[in-house]
Amino acid sequence: MARGTSEIPVVLKYELYESSVQNHMADIEFIEEEFKTLRGRKPRTLREDFGGTGAMACDWVKQHKDNLSWAVDLDPEPIKYGKENHYTRLNKEEAGRVKYIQGNVLDKYDFDPDVVVAFNFSYFCFKRREDLLKYFKKVRKALKKDGVFFVDIFGGTECYQEMVEETEFDKHSYFWDCDSYNPLTNDVLYYIHFESKGMKYEKVFVYDWRHWTVREITELMEEAGFSKVITYWEGEDDDGEGDGDFYQSKEEENCESWVTYIVGLV
Repeated sequence: MARGTSEIPVVLKYELYESSVQNHMADIEFIEEEFKTLRGRKPRTLREDFGGTGAMACDWVKQHKDNLSWAVDLDPEPIKYGKENHYTRLNKEEAGRVKYIQGNVLDKYDFDPDVVVAFNFSYFCFKRREDLLKYFKKVRKALKKDGVFFVDIFGGTECYQEMVEETEFDKHSYFWDCDSYNPLTNDVLYYIHFESKGMKYEKVFVYDWRHWTVREITELMEEAGFSKVITYWEGEDDDGEGDGDFYQSKEEENCESWVTYIVGLV
């Protein structure tokens, strides 16, 4: 039985998180392909909102010599980790095309990217409709005239159930814990726990969110002034599992758990 502790080394904290829940290269591939389909050109500049460690921003500049990126986050801890563990792995030329910004995603910045992303459901931190609408309006104004806004979103019948789901990896286990759900407000409280080398780390990440629906996000983007909002769905393999290929769709059957993208065009 694993021993429990509330303390986890900072480096291990982000190593376990990134290896458990993030796949930047798949996201970047989707962004590049869909942007080219929608706008007829390749995107070159990306702003990663709620960027945390900035891992995606660092991966972005590796894709092309003209790619630029900015990672925006309020929390200095993941920024420090990202600079020490992602930024330092870039060569000098690549590093010159990435900027970490410790700041608010609602602030105005002096650059207009092709793409803004808000992944890992980070915008769920905005619980009030007017606050999320304000953020979406800020994003639209920040983008280039043919810019595109990408967010991910999750749902399914299990997302509101108070339960703990364990995912086992080669050297650690990841636990997604839905601690509580208020059906009158859609407020949810989620935890992430880890088990590694015989040690259980409880409540490593805490998410006090409002769980937004695809319909709500689509309507808010339209209200914020995006000219078109596109919803996507993931295809299935022969075993009925997600195959990693996302296609534009307006009607699908619900399932226990799903993750997909919503895209807003300026």
